Amino acid sequence: MDTTTAPPAAPEASGAAGQPAGRPPEDRRTRIGRYVALFVMPFLMVTMMYASYVGTMHEPTPDHVPVAVVGSGPAAEAVVAALDDAPGGAVDARLVGRADEAADLLRDQEVAGVLEIPAGSGEGGKAVVTTASAGGASQASTVKQLLAPVTVEQGWDVETRDAAPLPDGDMAGIAVLFAAMGMMLAGYVPLSVLTMSMPYLLSVRRFLPLVAGWSFLTSSVIWLILGPLVGAVDGHYLQFVGVGMLATMAVGCAQMLFTKLVGPLAVLFGMLLWVCFGMPSSNLALSVHTMPGFFQWLHGVLPLPAAGESLRALLYFDGRGVGGHLIALGVWLVAALALALLKERKGHLIPAAPPVTDGGTPLPALAGGPVRPLWMRRFAAIAFPLSILVMVVGLMGASMHKPQIHDMPVAVVGASTQQAEQVTAALEPKLGGMLELSSGDSVDEARESVLDQEIVGAYVLPTERGGPATLLTSSAAGNSQHMALGQMFQQIAAASKTPLKTEDVKPLTGHDTMGSNSMYVGMAWIMAGFLLMAVLRGGAPELTRTRRILPFQAGWAIGISAWLWLLFDVMIGAIDVPAWEFIAYGSLSVLSVSLATAVFTRTVGLAAIVPVMVVMMLAGVPASGGGMSIYMVPEIFGHLKDVLPLPATVDIARSMVYFDGHGIGRNLLTIGIWGAAGLALNFLVDLWLKRRERRAAPPAGDGAPAAGAVGTVEGDGRGAATGPDAGAEARDGRETGGGTGGGLPEPEPAVAH
Repeated sequence: MDTTTAPPAAPEASGAAGQPAGRPPEDRRTRIGRYVALFVMPFLMVTMMYASYVGTMHEPTPDHVPVAVVGSGPAAEAVVAALDDAPGGAVDARLVGRADEAADLLRDQEVAGVLEIPAGSGEGGKAVVTTASAGGASQASTVKQLLAPVTVEQGWDVETRDAAPLPDGDMAGIAVLFAAMGMMLAGYVPLSVLTMSMPYLLSVRRFLPLVAGWSFLTSSVIWLILGPLVGAVDGHYLQFVGVGMLATMAVGCAQMLFTKLVGPLAVLFGMLLWVCFGMPSSNLALSVHTMPGFFQWLHGVLPLPAAGESLRALLYFDGRGVGGHLIALGVWLVAALALALLKERKGHLIPAAPPVTDGGTPLPALAGGPVRPLWMRRFAAIAFPLSILVMVVGLMGASMHKPQIHDMPVAVVGASTQQAEQVTAALEPKLGGMLELSSGDSVDEARESVLDQEIVGAYVLPTERGGPATLLTSSAAGNSQHMALGQMFQQIAAASKTPLKTEDVKPLTGHDTMGSNSMYVGMAWIMAGFLLMAVLRGGAPELTRTRRILPFQAGWAIGISAWLWLLFDVMIGAIDVPAWEFIAYGSLSVLSVSLATAVFTRTVGLAAIVPVMVVMMLAGVPASGGGMSIYMVPEIFGHLKDVLPLPATVDIARSMVYFDGHGIGRNLLTIGIWGAAGLALNFLVDLWLKRRERRAAPPAGDGAPAAGAVGTVEGDGRGAATGPDAGAEARDGRETGGGTGGGLPEPEPAVAH
């Protein structure tokens, strides 16, 4: 990229075939190497993220979960020994003499739960199990499951208590998760913009005050979204912003150090540490005590766990235990600054970044875009990462902070339709808008409806007086709705003094105990599709014509789908589906998403990544039912379920594994419509670019080559005219603003990229 401040006298015609003007000429081998590198980038991003997520979260297994047992004497010691001898070393029990001492350990989060055994230790006594859902809802559930066998074996009744319940505004416990994720995004995303648009700001002297102000701004924005707007956080502004500033500055300065060492490739290091390793080790989504040992160690090291646990301690535990996490963030900040200063002593040059020292040199605002004035580059450096931050925190927080069941379809099945209708009429006033009840008299039909996912469950009435009712449901269709429905009908059955049996007609496999595999497969396909176009738009803007880019898109779709099947099925063992099915459906999904994304990246540029990410990924997560039931998120996402591509890919993955392909046809239709529309619009974009190209071409005789007479440069840069097609291809990058060198005039300044 030309980084001189003086513009050339006239625009250069072209470089090598397909080579944007302003870039040094490439030979064929160099160009192929560049293209290969551009495909390696999204390959590594997709692989790192979903190998870590699926590998750690598909089958979480308790590993030395710390539990306190309150009691004394041989009976209490026997309980501790029994817990310690649990299969696989699931529990790490300690004996505590007093209940208040155990409560302190729980509030300090040194233990995940407390078992207070009956005073007499005899059969028939009442044990008390205390957890803290604010310390992790999944962790509290895990503790109860681990302690249940001991209490059953001893014949104790069990009373459960919650020492630190989640607030009503954050019933799902996601506030600290998305707050900490927002702080990570605020720390490392801006560096990818600054590296190519204003690299002179990446000196410690200039960067430190900037990142301090930025961290204050973004932490305040995150608090504003999750607090007053969403209602998931109550007060604590100063503590929240304090943690946010420390976390964002620590990540930002560490990312600056990585950028000084490896240039634009620092995004891979940041993604690996802050997201791929950070999420499984964070203790924010799933208990860290169910993760592999390496991630349990990372829990005390990485910034994401430190930020999340600091917020959790301040919001829910009166600041108890916050010191160690703040120290971890401080160590990252100080170490990054010290190493960055040491690197600057050897020179300020950033690998692969423009060697400029001030804002006077015209550079692109976003990679692959046209050169922009300094004010626009500054605006992009703020607006691009801030918009991503707002969308991630705002959309995810608003959709998942307070799950409420609504319109969940459930059938009531009786010995006769009349009996079922009578019970339905009695239940409807009590259940409000939570359930959408129907009546029937066939258990087999109800079971088939559950398997076809037409209904979530069926409540089968007792066939004889005093007999049990049966709840038919399917955890494979959605673990959250399966559990919520079970809890609801347990209460209904208890109120009518009716025993209840639960039948899971299609259970989750042992390699998908959380039911998250389908969501991660669908997300991997979607991410592979739009990430490819983002990378190519920034690194190969000359590939703009549909006929040139389509073979790359198709080859990528097939290749990445085959790799993901190998990764998920063979290497991790999380799914078990025929290779041809996975590759065929994955290829169509990846190709369709890349075609749809190309429409926006070719016309708007990399700025289109934000709305594309919202439509393709962020809005699709709550609409997919992959993590939380579609009947537990705001109703608007129910309308998006049959429209967006991510819900379709999640359903395809779920149907492949559990439901023998049922419903795949309608989901393939949704994906196909996105792909067909994307392909058609790309051809229209081709026509638009040609028209713009003709308007921008100088008249013949003005000293510039006429349209269609532009030669190509092969190998050593000497031109050889090869006809109109070659000229059009050579102009692709120039006419779309891609790869424009410093000072080169834009043919169409009014068009935003």
